[in-house]
Amino acid sequence: MTYKYNKVYIDNTYTVAGTYENDGPLANFFDKTYPKDMYFGSTSWEHAEIKLLKESIAGLLKKTNNKTSDIDIIISGDLQNQIASSNYAIREFDIPFLGIYNACAISSEGIIIASTFINSGKAKKCIVATSSHNMAAEKQYRNPTEYGTPKPKVATFTATGGASILLTNKKSKIKISSATIGKIIDKGVKDVNNMGAVMAPAAADTIARHLKDLNLDPSYYDLILTGDLGEYGKKILVDYLKEVYKIDISKNYNDCGTMLYDTKKQPVFAGGSGPVCSALVNFGYVYKQMLKQKLKRVLIVPTGALFSPTMFFQKESLPAIAHAVSLEVEEQWYI
Repeated sequence: MTYKYNKVYIDNTYTVAGTYENDGPLANFFDKTYPKDMYFGSTSWEHAEIKLLKESIAGLLKKTNNKTSDIDIIISGDLQNQIASSNYAIREFDIPFLGIYNACAISSEGIIIASTFINSGKAKKCIVATSSHNMAAEKQYRNPTEYGTPKPKVATFTATGGASILLTNKKSKIKISSATIGKIIDKGVKDVNNMGAVMAPAAADTIARHLKDLNLDPSYYDLILTGDLGEYGKKILVDYLKEVYKIDISKNYNDCGTMLYDTKKQPVFAGGSGPVCSALVNFGYVYKQMLKQKLKRVLIVPTGALFSPTMFFQKESLPAIAHAVSLEVEEQWYI
């Protein structure tokens, strides 16, 4: 399921990052950061996440000089029960809303849905948004951070922030050229701390199908970028693609989870995770590098572990998914 688009462009993005993200190597690529307080003036972790998401959407509307009535659809999701952060943040915007869930692959799922609406002529302007908060996510999926539960070195660190992107049918410098919908892949892993091992096979399947469907060599892209596999998941993916699919991406591959933080200096274990991890890197760093033409073709592959705490306690394994979206600088803008 790979689709080509010819009428979908990125108008702009807006990113709001939290404390650890502000201390990371990509801080200068975000529109707004919170350097100190993880509550961000709110009364709970959940309300803090709602605030970040709300600010990213409001910031994007202001940045692009759009009113809420100018937007056809807003598509958003998050990690909270019943995508609560999206529901509560977007209730104030008076925009038709589609709530989605694909764990940490939410942003790419949203881009594919929005791009399909726009390319078919059913919509002209769509916002795709997502968020996550370290403390809120850890409390829901593992243990409250206040417990101080030890973690293994393969664990990842849920990113904190809100990120939004405006897609439109109006030509701009960067287009959405194609996308590949992922399959649910489950290799039987049951370790909730080892998300890299859970998601790497799903990323490999999607990348391999994307390249095959479009008859592309990995070198076509300046960068192939997964969402949140972390330091150990990165290695698994590269080896898995070589052994199973005979594809080598080692020369132009990276992972958002290892770019968002300095994994050697910050206490983030194997790197970042969460829906906003890939969104901050893709909507912040990647987008701005493409505007400067330091990158011209990028395949973003946000990855998601689709596990439920309820099913985990019933001894189920952890399924995963990854969706690929191709971003390309329009040739007419080449320097």
